[in-house]
Amino acid sequence: MPLILHGYHYSVYNRIARLALAEKGVAYDRVEVNPFADTPPKYLALHPFGRVPTLVHDGFVLYETGAITRYVDRTFPGPALQPGTPRALGRPVDEAEVALGLTGAAKVLAALEALASEPFLTGPELSLADLHVGAMVAYFALAPEGAALLGKYPRLAAWWAKASRRASFAATDPGLPTPDRVTKA
Repeated sequence: MPLILHGYHYSVYNRIARLALAEKGVAYDRVEVNPFADTPPKYLALHPFGRVPTLVHDGFVLYETGAITRYVDRTFPGPALQPGTPRALGRPVDEAEVALGLTGAAKVLAALEALASEPFLTGPELSLADLHVGAMVAYFALAPEGAALLGKYPRLAAWWAKASRRASFAATDPGLPTPDRVTKA
């Protein structure tokens, strides 16, 4: 059975999957799926969220770009697309890139500062905006440079101090054991 990649021609995620297939020298058939149009029920049977890409290989269906590219790398011959050891990923810190990232982050933080209201980002009730931004700020604030930059935006910093104490943020902290991650002695 042929390998079939369902995807949208202009999707960056579809392109990533196609790049992995090309680098491995794997032939495949393409099925165009426009996730911005009415998604056909037949496609929703493959990908319940109606997004792209989806890979079908000998009846095995896989979606999400990261999963597809890892599968392609491990399943097909050709050059390895992942380092052989996790440590091979480590590289020296490029301070120029960090500075560039912080410059970009300052623009985003300034925009959020202007939007922030009490006690949540969009008003008196918790919203999805708080959850989306909070998950990102949690990681950003772990870096000393990120925490220092966040401190320059008093309304946003006050919001983060409150949001980070919510039970939902504590329960989903990736550094803490959760009910679905049991540590065995």
